[in-house]
Amino acid sequence: MFLVQLFIVGLIIIMPLLFVTLMSKGSSNSAMILRISLGWFVPLGFIYFVNFYLLAPFLFFRKRYWLFFLANVLLIFIVNFWMFTADMSRVPAPFIQFSYANWSIIILFDVLVAFAAVAVRYVIRTHSLRLEMEEKQRQNKEAELAWLKNQLNPHFLFNTLNNISSLTQIDPDKAQDSIAQLSDLLRYAMYDSDKDLVPLEDEVGFLENYVSLMQLRCSKLVDIKTDFKIEGHPMVAPLLFVALVENAFKHGVASGKVSFVHLSLKADEKTVVFECDNSNFPKDDHDRSGSGIGVENTRRRLQLLYPKLHEWEQSTENDVYHVKISLKI
Repeated sequence: MFLVQLFIVGLIIIMPLLFVTLMSKGSSNSAMILRISLGWFVPLGFIYFVNFYLLAPFLFFRKRYWLFFLANVLLIFIVNFWMFTADMSRVPAPFIQFSYANWSIIILFDVLVAFAAVAVRYVIRTHSLRLEMEEKQRQNKEAELAWLKNQLNPHFLFNTLNNISSLTQIDPDKAQDSIAQLSDLLRYAMYDSDKDLVPLEDEVGFLENYVSLMQLRCSKLVDIKTDFKIEGHPMVAPLLFVALVENAFKHGVASGKVSFVHLSLKADEKTVVFECDNSNFPKDDHDRSGSGIGVENTRRRLQLLYPKLHEWEQSTENDVYHVKISLKI
C-alpha cells in the first residue's frame, strides 16, 4: 500500500516535467521545473502520508478530533515554515497581496490533502473491517453447521443400533441384512455428508434405507408410506431431512396404537418440496429424550444453508403433526 501511494506521488511530481519536455521538445528548463514540482508536491505528499499512517488511525478514528486538528495545524506550519518566516520587507508593494493569495492557496491545498488522506484511509479501513466481519461470519457459519451435523449422526446411530439389537433375538438373518444396510448408511453419513452438496438421489436412497431400518421395530398397526419423485439431477445439502424422519418415528409411533408416518418428496432442477405427516404421540414429562432437537437443528441448518431460499411450514391439528420444507436450489 505504501509503495503504491509513493509511486503515485512520485508520478505526480515528475508529470509537469514530462509534460513540458514533450511540449517543448527539449529539457532546458527541466531543472527549474523539477525544483518547482518538488517544492510544491513534496510538502503535500508529506502531509498526506503523516495523516494517512499516523494522524488518521491514532487520532481521528479514535475520536480525538481536537488533537487531530492541532496536529494538522502544527504539521502545516512546519512544512510551510518558509512562508511564515519570509522577509517581506524587500517585496514590492504590488506583489505582497499576490504573495499572500498564493500562500492562502497553498494552505488550502494542504488542508484538502489532509482530509483526502483521512478519506482514503477511512474507505480502506471500512473495506478491511467488512472483509474481516464476512470472514468471521463464514467461519462461525461453518463451525455451527459442523456442530449441527454432528448432532444428527450420533442420534441417528443410537436409534438404529437399538432397532437392530431388538431384531437379533427375533430374526438373526434379517438382523444381518439390516447390519449391511446400516453399513451403507454409515458410509454415506461418514463420507458423503462432508461434502457441501450431494445428489438428491443419494439423499433419497439414504432416507429409504433409514425408513427400512426404522420399520424393523414397527408393528402392523403402523402405516408407513413413502412417495419420492425426482426429475433431473438436483443437488442438496446432505442429511437435510433425516432428522424430520427420525422425529416422525419417535413421536408418531406408539406401541400398541394405530399410527402412521407418511413421507413425500417432489423435486426438479430448481425446487425441492419435502413433506412429512405423522400421528402425534408427544412425550410425557418423564420422557423428553431428544424432543424437538432434530427439528430445531434442521430449521437452523436451513437458515444457514438456504437463507431466503426456503419456506418452512409446521402444524399440529387433530393429532396429526405436519411439516413441509420448500427449497429453491
